Amino acid sequence: MTPVSRYLTLGGRSVHLLDWGREDAPVVILWHGFARTAHDFDDLAAALSAHYRLLAVDTIGRGLSEWSAQPDTEYTVPFYARQAVELFDQLKIASARWVGTSMGGLIGMAVAGTVLKDRISHLVLNDVGPAIAPGAVNRILTYAGTPPAFATLPELEQYFRTIYAPFGISSDAGWRKLAETSARRLPDGRLTPHYDPQIAAVLGRQAAAVTGDAWPLYEQIAAKTLLLRGAVSDLLSDETAAEMTRRGPKARRIDMPGIGHAPALDTPAQIALIMGFSAE
Repeated sequence: MTPVSRYLTLGGRSVHLLDWGREDAPVVILWHGFARTAHDFDDLAAALSAHYRLLAVDTIGRGLSEWSAQPDTEYTVPFYARQAVELFDQLKIASARWVGTSMGGLIGMAVAGTVLKDRISHLVLNDVGPAIAPGAVNRILTYAGTPPAFATLPELEQYFRTIYAPFGISSDAGWRKLAETSARRLPDGRLTPHYDPQIAAVLGRQAAAVTGDAWPLYEQIAAKTLLLRGAVSDLLSDETAAEMTRRGPKARRIDMPGIGHAPALDTPAQIALIMGFSAE
């Protein structure tokens, strides 16, 4: 099955999403990480589309969604959460499952613990939690803040293989697809990652808010919660993950051996975990 490309106005901004599956099927929201795009979920969405309607969102400033003219207020989790609520309301989604990688998981926690508490039944947090290691944020800023440009796609692909090595993508085809769906051309014809560099500038200015204590919010979540963690993640510590199994929704925890931040959710085993959890 192939997705339908759609555009909605959310929070006053044009937001692109990939719509997989039948409109009358149970809904799964797929929300990507900080500098990524909706295409990160293509393999997962294709596998689940026989049973679910999957909505994979390009966060504003990424992919084909609009770039913000007010980055300091709009490239933030509270604004993304506002857009998520509008997404539910515009598409009349009464209930949904949510799969969020990194930043997408933070947005999921923000809405599942508050305004969408009664409308999110299942929550998958992919290598993220209520406490984030500042060192990981600094690492992300080192590559996201000044995205390089390359003359050819193979050169851009090699760059992605380096900075995203912790994802655990195991095939050449997977890396080529990531590069092709994550590239945009500059006016001079070179290729660069498909996001607004201002997202990193805002993160740098607001890093303290991102890495702060979100435990009170986590403890309000009522959804069934599955925590997937890269076993060598530098963003989600073992201690935080353990605490997440004891507090709030008492997440079910599964660690992915040999993977860092964050699992790509593209292997049969990882897809099977999410499929099984979604069916509960």
